[in-house]
Amino acid sequence: MSESTLYEWLGTSWQEIVLIALSTLGVYLAVIVFTRLFGLRSFSKMSSFDFAATVAVGSVMASTLTTKGPSLAQGAAGLFFLYLFQQILASLRRRTSLVEKMVDNSPVLLMDGPEILHDALRSTGVTEDDLRGKLREANVIRMSQVLAVVLETTGDISVLHADDGTELEKCLLEGVRRL
Repeated sequence: MSESTLYEWLGTSWQEIVLIALSTLGVYLAVIVFTRLFGLRSFSKMSSFDFAATVAVGSVMASTLTTKGPSLAQGAAGLFFLYLFQQILASLRRRTSLVEKMVDNSPVLLMDGPEILHDALRSTGVTEDDLRGKLREANVIRMSQVLAVVLETTGDISVLHADDGTELEKCLLEGVRRL
């Protein structure tokens, strides 16, 4: 297959494909090295800023691999600084409650026992259908099993339930807002 035929068919050349392969390898290795350096928390979903950092890493990777700019070195530098800033913010968040309050959302109670908190659903944008789906995912078969349902800071919904009448330990709802 000639170079011009390849370009007409795929819209690229062999040289560009080789450069994309090398850039992919470089970015992939950079992510591995930075994740080893800064820790697995880099890809956690513990807070909204973790989620934002994960999306940003994906965006830098994609733009480095699929566009003419940024270069591999610029993409790797961008990744490094994303990891670094996430590490700094996580450290500040642990040390001062002011930073934690500025960066993190508070979890919200959606159900208190079998009672659906409709005001909380409305204010968080969660529908009753969403809620029922999460209850089914958690294998809840009776509303009486539900001890609490919490919309976490990551957007995940946690369903705490038991069959045997076990009471929920209060510490599990510390920091959870009731709207």
